[in-house]
Amino acid sequence: MGVHRTHRYDVAVSWTGNRGSGTSGYREYDRDHEVRAGERPVIAASSDPVFRGDPNRWNPELELAAAASQCHMLWYLHLCAAAGVIVTSYTDHAGGTMAEADDGGGRFTEVLLRPQVSIASAEMTGIAANLHQEAHAKCFIANSVNFPVRHEPVITVAGTGATVRSE
Repeated sequence: MGVHRTHRYDVAVSWTGNRGSGTSGYREYDRDHEVRAGERPVIAASSDPVFRGDPNRWNPELELAAAASQCHMLWYLHLCAAAGVIVTSYTDHAGGTMAEADDGGGRFTEVLLRPQVSIASAEMTGIAANLHQEAHAKCFIANSVNFPVRHEPVITVAGTGATVRSE
């Protein structure tokens, strides 16, 4: 794959969890932090609650699963528009699996995307289903990680609620 263009994505991550004594002990600080990118809204983040994080904030693991889901969706919608497939709604209930090692480290073992796509016409179901493979092949995030990003799409025809294709 030849590189045609490059793009930069700059963010600032600032720890906000100092309770007054810094990291004087494992239980003495919060994992809260803020993620900023230009003038966009700030993302209030923390670690996963299992690692003493705030369950009401985004964590890096959720953000990684969301990034894979968003990338696939955006490619899929683009490819559908280019192919004349009219998507009327798209919702994904994605999830990632991380395995923790004995030493406390770990890694993602997979992300599973479960897009539920509604299309305007039953005649479009074949191409609509096949475009998930192409979206996967083009997704920047899926191409950048060292674990599988799988997808199990369900396609329905708008207004009927009938599932016409599931992979």
